[in-house]
Amino acid sequence: MPAVADAAPAAAHPKVDQRVLDSLGAFAPAIIGAVATKGPDGKISPQLLDQARTLSAAPGLPPEVKKIWDEVIDFLGEPGRVAVERRLAAEREPGEPEIPQGPNAPRIQEFLYPTLGFGCMEGNGSPDGGNSLGRALVTAGPQDAPAPGPKRGEAGYVYTSLGTGPAINNPNRKLWVSWLNIDNGRTGQNQLKRNPKINVEDGPGTFTTIAKTGRGRVVSTIYGDVTTRSDGRVNSCTIVPTIGLAIV
Repeated sequence: MPAVADAAPAAAHPKVDQRVLDSLGAFAPAIIGAVATKGPDGKISPQLLDQARTLSAAPGLPPEVKKIWDEVIDFLGEPGRVAVERRLAAEREPGEPEIPQGPNAPRIQEFLYPTLGFGCMEGNGSPDGGNSLGRALVTAGPQDAPAPGPKRGEAGYVYTSLGTGPAINNPNRKLWVSWLNIDNGRTGQNQLKRNPKINVEDGPGTFTTIAKTGRGRVVSTIYGDVTTRSDGRVNSCTIVPTIGLAIV
C-alpha cells in the first residue's frame, strides 16, 4: 500500500531506475484510457487490473520492479479494498474536533517512483539542457497543503521538477494528472499549475492542483510538460509519466 509520511519529500535526490520507468510507464496509458472509458457498471473496467497483472508477469522482471507491481495489484484488488474500509472506519466522526497537523507537516502519499524530465535543466554540455529528476505526491484532505488545501474527499497533487527554477504556466505546454477512484467510479483530468505560494522565488519548479476525487482508492498518472525560468531563460520539457496510489 502507498506509504504515508508526515513531512514533505526529502531534498536528497533518489535514483531513477530505468527498469521501473520502462515497466510502470507502460501502465500509464491504461490509466488514462480507464479515465475515458468506464466499465459496464459505470465504474472502472476490470481490464485495468488484468493489464497490471499481465505487465507484472513480463519475463526477466527485476525483483525491485516486481515489488512495485505487487503494490499496484494489491491496491487495485481485494487487499486495497479492505485497507480503504479500515482507513475510513478509523477516521473521526462528523462533529469531532480536528486534530491539528501543522502547516509544515502535511500527510503525504508519494508516487510509486521518481521520474525524469528530459532537457529540463541547463548543463551536460547539451544545447537542450540536462535531465531533471521529478517527484510527485498526493495529500488527502482535509489539510492545508498544497495551498489552499484539499477538503475532505479531495486530493491535492504536487509535482516538483528538482534542480530547476520557478514554475511558469505555459498554455501551450501543460502538465496533467489523470485520476480514477476505483471505489466510487469518479474519474477526471486536472492541469497542474504554478502555485503562487510554493517555491516561487528560487524554485524548484513546483506545480499543484486539487481534484474532487471523493473518498476511496485513487490511482493517478502525471504526464505532460513542465515550464520553468532559470537565469531569465524560459525552458519547457517533457516528463516520463509517473504513477501514484492514494487513499483519499
